Amino acid sequence: MMESTTLNGRMARWQILLSEFDIVYVNQKAVKGSAIADFLASRALEDYELLNFDFPNEDLMCVATIEEGALEELPWKLNFDGASNAVGNRIGAVLVSPNGDHFLFTSKLDFDCTNNMAEYEACIMGVRAAIECKIKVLEVYGDSALVIYQLKGE
Repeated sequence: MMESTTLNGRMARWQILLSEFDIVYVNQKAVKGSAIADFLASRALEDYELLNFDFPNEDLMCVATIEEGALEELPWKLNFDGASNAVGNRIGAVLVSPNGDHFLFTSKLDFDCTNNMAEYEACIMGVRAAIECKIKVLEVYGDSALVIYQLKGE
């Protein structure tokens, strides 16, 4: 805390403001992690059951059985979104089948881009997935007015 002059000034200001009252500012002491763990362990539940982290088929995203030609004329839905910030650039898309199955697609972009560029990349990723799945009718949803209006030709 002493390394930052901003914090020192702010703390001094608060100390001066609080000094006219009968309030004394005391820095919080560090709490060891083991003290918190000991406290929680002393209050453990009697009937606690361990979580089961065994996920069979964890690589499997979705299982669906569709009769050939039964759902071809019903529309699929594509929801897409992209974000670009200081943490990174990420995109995602969800294809929803007519019977409600969800197929998720996410990716991290390896290049710097704007939010609009991330939205375009997310839409492109979703449309490519729809083409690979041989989807005939697709409704596209997104929160980028620029991308949606351009897709509609407006």
